[in-house]
Amino acid sequence: MAPFCTPAATAAPHATPIPLTSSRKHIAMCLSPKLGGGSQRARLVSSAAPQVRALSPAPAAEEAAGHHSPSPATVNVEYLAAEFAGHGVGFEPVGGSSCAVKMALSNGSVAHLLLPSGLVTSYKPAMWHGTVTEVLHTNVAEGPGGRPVVRGGVSVDLRCAAAAAGGGWSPNGAWSLRDVRGSPNTSIEIELAAAAGNAAVAARCVVTLHPEALSTEVAVTNTAPTSSAAAAMAVSCGMSNHLRVSTPDATYALGLQGSDYRSVDPALSEFSIIPPDYGAAARQPAAGAARRRWASRGFDMILSGGGAGAAEDQPDGEEDDDYKHMTDAMCRVYSHAPREFTIIDRGRRNSVCLHRRGFEELYVFSPGSQYQWYGKYAYVVVGPAMLEPVLLGPGETWQGAQYLRNPNL
Repeated sequence: MAPFCTPAATAAPHATPIPLTSSRKHIAMCLSPKLGGGSQRARLVSSAAPQVRALSPAPAAEEAAGHHSPSPATVNVEYLAAEFAGHGVGFEPVGGSSCAVKMALSNGSVAHLLLPSGLVTSYKPAMWHGTVTEVLHTNVAEGPGGRPVVRGGVSVDLRCAAAAAGGGWSPNGAWSLRDVRGSPNTSIEIELAAAAGNAAVAARCVVTLHPEALSTEVAVTNTAPTSSAAAAMAVSCGMSNHLRVSTPDATYALGLQGSDYRSVDPALSEFSIIPPDYGAAARQPAAGAARRRWASRGFDMILSGGGAGAAEDQPDGEEDDDYKHMTDAMCRVYSHAPREFTIIDRGRRNSVCLHRRGFEELYVFSPGSQYQWYGKYAYVVVGPAMLEPVLLGPGETWQGAQYLRNPNL
């Protein structure tokens, strides 16, 4: 297999950014198998920095070891409610420093998003039997200063760094509400924005509740002047979906057969849920130097300017099961995986389809089945990922998206 390489960005002729719209027609187009193939790593377009309003972004903080969360920005819930509430959207203070944005459609589907973290804590799609079912898994723990910290759900881990110099920026935990669009009869869009105070980078994130899906779309722009010769930026992004299941022993991943995989250590962020004894439970054959190599290929790889040699880029194996049982503790990154695959939970008699766009790799994690059914660790994690960063020149934009589709409507 050819080694992974970092693609060089080329400017596109567009004068304005492609809007991150998520109409039902748009999502149907994105889920079309005609658009699922190809090896293009990213869509790059020219774009201006977004105009942030409603909440000033806090300075970005580096992720600290041990899941320590950065101090949250102050959210003016009264202002947000007066400016954006209505038409299926409501606002509610949470924990004194956060705000829950609640979306509800007329078909019964609901979703909740936290500000300023941008974490989606609940997604309850309408089901064929007339009720709604929660498909996301979350835990609430005590964080620094005694404030509650929510983990799990749907999170975006976005990191940017100058390609020729040290230092980096991440909007994680510092998203601002930019706009609310749509109606409960069609779809509801929540647009978030963030901009670095000391770096030429701006990001947008649109979370859209559809009658049949929940989408998360991200765009990152290198806002450096086009005349700057050494202003290339490396962008790395991943999305984690903690899916609620009865137990991993009753959970299967459909559609991964033939995909290359690498065994890795679990992705760590302030929103990750990792059992304390996971390391002992995993005992995967790929443990050791190979796992440590891939586990370290996150932000450190971007700051160092690239990955290892071709010999180290070889996969650990090829998935030979199209009905992958997730009963054992496992953590893998799949390459050459289909753009859409399905998680089936036979215990809850539920399934969720994940479609990705703009990402070449797929992250799959199971804590194992030794824990209590329907308990704290009754979940699996899936999401689009990158093994190599995307390079953006001045004025260029990378876009990526995922769609959690409910096939049970």
